[in-house]
Amino acid sequence: MLKRLIASFAKPRREPGLAEQAARLWQKRDLVGAERLFRELLASAPRSAENHSNLGLVVWEQHRFQEALGHLSRAIELDPANTTARLNLANAYVIGNQLAQGIAHYREVLRLDPENAKAHANLLKPLLDACEWDGAAAEVDYLAGRWRADPRDALALRVAPFTSLLVPFPPELRSAIAASHARRIQERVAGLERPRRAARGARGRLRIGYVSGDFHDHATGHLTAGLLEAHDRGRFEVFGYSFGIDDGSDYRRRLVAAFDRFVDIAGCSHEEAARRIAADDIDVLVDRKGYTAESRPEIFALRPAPVQVNFLGYPGSMGAGFMDYIVADKVILPEAEARWFGEQVAWMPASYQANDNRQPISDAPVARAAHGLPQDGFVFCSFNKHYKIERALFDGWMRVLAAVPGSVLWLLGGHGEKNLLQRAREAGIEPRRVVFCGKLRKPEHLARHRLADLFLDTHYVNGHTTTSDALWAGVPVLTWPGPSFAGRVAESLLRAIGLPELVLPDLASYERAAIELAREPARLARLKNKLAANRLGTPLFDTQGYARALESAYETMWQRHAGGQPPAHFTVAPRPR
Repeated sequence: MLKRLIASFAKPRREPGLAEQAARLWQKRDLVGAERLFRELLASAPRSAENHSNLGLVVWEQHRFQEALGHLSRAIELDPANTTARLNLANAYVIGNQLAQGIAHYREVLRLDPENAKAHANLLKPLLDACEWDGAAAEVDYLAGRWRADPRDALALRVAPFTSLLVPFPPELRSAIAASHARRIQERVAGLERPRRAARGARGRLRIGYVSGDFHDHATGHLTAGLLEAHDRGRFEVFGYSFGIDDGSDYRRRLVAAFDRFVDIAGCSHEEAARRIAADDIDVLVDRKGYTAESRPEIFALRPAPVQVNFLGYPGSMGAGFMDYIVADKVILPEAEARWFGEQVAWMPASYQANDNRQPISDAPVARAAHGLPQDGFVFCSFNKHYKIERALFDGWMRVLAAVPGSVLWLLGGHGEKNLLQRAREAGIEPRRVVFCGKLRKPEHLARHRLADLFLDTHYVNGHTTTSDALWAGVPVLTWPGPSFAGRVAESLLRAIGLPELVLPDLASYERAAIELAREPARLARLKNKLAANRLGTPLFDTQGYARALESAYETMWQRHAGGQPPAHFTVAPRPR
């Protein structure tokens, strides 16, 4: 997947007008046109580091990775001190999952230019991915310190908004980063033509448009397939606008079929995509990406719809005047914290998270030995990505393993494996007791949960889809909520499925509960039975009920707009079950 990092086009020393044209085409998402102009520039100056770097960046965005790495590497061969070219090479390595090389090049940029804002902004997330906790903590302290000294500090405000949600920044700083990012988006589209909407004709159904790059085998696709199918076609006409890949999966086919109209805008510029949405006369336009990988908030900045909503894909505020609402609940976003959000809040009656109660679980037999797990012994699992694993939490997990002889911790594989195993050794835990697994197709991944006894949630950033996956598969989840939206999702899910007793107030009680459940099989069995009984009888997996509540939210948003009222916070009333 192509992740969106802060990239840099350099202006070549020759023909600056052509370079500027190419950069404008890139910003408009005309990658073919930008590539053509950058190739012209390279033909006229083949030893230009800037030309190689710029061409490499555009080629990379077209997923021709090896060709792109050749140009980017050539750029720093020609000019080793060129920080812009080296930054782009670092980005390419990180996007290509070669984190060690990427981190090394970011650090070299910072050696050459210690206050390089883009290098600081892009380095933090790979450090978290690799569980390089000392380096990540140093970056957090440096960036937060600069902001405290000057709340307008441009370097601190360049941090990617999504990355800002993953670390202990103050809410004021996260809010400022989101707002700064939104301003840059608006600046990028300032020269583009705003789409013209025709006068809304008389029609009985509201038109809802979902915009995403994830209408395929992806976590948010898994969550929302059932919702899209459940929308009331008597009251709503549902459009999908996809700028992501067609992976040929069953999920892709199911998601495409779930819409009344499905429009592939992957090849469209931001301007063209906005024009198409406006021409379709969408009433409520829903962004399912926010500021995550490959997102296109520029489409929303062009205002193709009168009501625009931040929904599900991004666990924070976009800080943008072009986003009217965010869908939340009062666990993840209490009323007192709404002041840090640029959007008005639509509070759902139970959890904010959509779920699919038709999600299949493979019935193929699963065996511990096939997954590197001991036949006997307690299996703790946590299938969250490594950037969510904090040092203090991992140390707590090691204390749990030490207190439960024969137990193992089963984790998703990733870039942090080496550092996690080293930390386990330092805690006196044999590395074989920390077991890593690879990715599987979703039905098989859900099925392998049967081999685990208890899911241990992460803290500062919880499991989101990961948590609901465990609950759907029948595995109790223990959580210690964090201080923000991203860290309270598991609590929201557990309360919606009737298991608030699995929400613990601090690390010590979280560790104690994990140990007690491992030592008391009868108590754990009662929890599993309660989870099984609640699975389809509580709001979390009530897909139809969730759809009705979300539709009520859309209608309230539209009614305020149609009545000439500005967006405002509101709570969706619970519906009788």
